[in-house]
Amino acid sequence: MLSKRIIPCLDVRNGILTKGVKFENNVDIGDPVETAKLYYEQGADEIVFYDITASSEGRGIFLDVVERVASEIFIPFSVGGGINSVEDMRAVLLAGAEKVSVNSGAVKNPDIISEGAAAFGSQCIVLGMDVKRVPVTEQIPSGFEIVINGGRKFMGIDALEWAKTCEALGAGEICLNSIDADGTKDGYDLELTKLISESVQVPVIASGGAGHPQHMVDAVTKGRASAALIASIVHYGEYTIPDLKEYMTSKGVRMRSSW
Repeated sequence: MLSKRIIPCLDVRNGILTKGVKFENNVDIGDPVETAKLYYEQGADEIVFYDITASSEGRGIFLDVVERVASEIFIPFSVGGGINSVEDMRAVLLAGAEKVSVNSGAVKNPDIISEGAAAFGSQCIVLGMDVKRVPVTEQIPSGFEIVINGGRKFMGIDALEWAKTCEALGAGEICLNSIDADGTKDGYDLELTKLISESVQVPVIASGGAGHPQHMVDAVTKGRASAALIASIVHYGEYTIPDLKEYMTSKGVRMRSSW
């Protein structure tokens, strides 16, 4: 088994760390810079930062916050939200990110993936997928539909086909978020995670629903994910990164060594 990663996710709104449930009722909970530094010091493998309202508000990402986070952590750092062009990607990378995550922008213009991969390499390009369960139809045969603009707009795109398409375009990684599970702490959507993980060759990060360390074990074993994205489980102090790594190791999951 390849080493698995634990990746804390910082959802940021107006420069403040926030968290919701199923993309709704967000509550502001702290300073993203201090929180990122804490998770880095605890041994997180990577950090993901999302400016969660940039796309829906039609604006660019808050680069000053990205720069402040990047100055405090020395692990891979992925940034998403409002990235709609190679120029946007370049600005985020120059602000200190190692990877850029494209979600709504890629749905509107898939060429941004191939253009970004050509400019910076596929290892820099993460496809963010916000997915919701829907009835199986001819248009959505997997029963999972792509939703953009922070869960606000259904796109009529089948999640499985979209993952394959974007892998072919040059995405080097997929961050797969279940809107139905997001913030519930009831566990990841393992059916969705396994479906995508077994259908692409690039690493898949499971996202949405972690409330107990066993959920993370399930994501990387039953769900076949390469990494587990976490938020509520650590934001509210229930577990630390070392707690989670120790538990997963005890269950036979090979973890990356702390930095």
